[in-house]
Amino acid sequence: MNYQNIICNLQEGIFYITINRPKQLNSLNKLTIQELNHAITEADKNKTARCIILTGSGDKSFVAGADIKEFASFDSKQGEALSKEGHDLLFDLLENLSTPSIAAINGFALGGGLELAMSAHIRIASETAKMGLPEVSLGVIPGYGGTQRLTRLVGKGMAIEMITTAKMINAEQAKEIGLVNQVTNPDNLIPTAKKIADKIIKNSPSAISRAIKSINASDKFNVNGYEVEQKQFGMCFGTTEFTEGVNAFMEKRKPNF
Repeated sequence: MNYQNIICNLQEGIFYITINRPKQLNSLNKLTIQELNHAITEADKNKTARCIILTGSGDKSFVAGADIKEFASFDSKQGEALSKEGHDLLFDLLENLSTPSIAAINGFALGGGLELAMSAHIRIASETAKMGLPEVSLGVIPGYGGTQRLTRLVGKGMAIEMITTAKMINAEQAKEIGLVNQVTNPDNLIPTAKKIADKIIKNSPSAISRAIKSINASDKFNVNGYEVEQKQFGMCFGTTEFTEGVNAFMEKRKPNF
């Protein structure tokens, strides 16, 4: 597939996806969401792609939100359908992906942009990054999982404050409240994300997939996360990767996954 709004490349086991709409501050329109869906799905199918790094082009914006022009005239049914489609095509897809993902936040991550970053498994922010969910200032609420994922990451009180005041926070503030894992200078953003990805790649991909599934079960309604963990733990046994990991440990060598 030839992409118009994103750039993809696979290097040393890392699948890089760059949202490339710098004139629109990398905002998410329908086509961009569709292209991200395709690229992320293809990366997950590719056994040589062991980690995904997602970022925005330029130094101003990761993703500055959704493209408001596309839904400014929607009624309530169309709005609900827009939210559901976004969840299905991109945000839930990324969160539940078996391949681990890292959001390298290189600038503004607002509205749908922050919701996209929160859907990734790990978040690294540039010192210049600004984050927020300003939707209530437009008479709407976050519709791509922001009310749920922000609450899980920073707690109910802080989530309510951020959403109801529509305020932006900087990278250091985001780290303090647990919204991002690390903060680095702009030049080291992708190298820092790559260092984490390189560490991930050294480990068992099937075990990582099962770990992600188990961790995600911790906050799902009507799902017993302990039972999910027990099942996923058991399914590791008898696999070639488990055998290799145990043999490598016993033989005092590095495993080859």
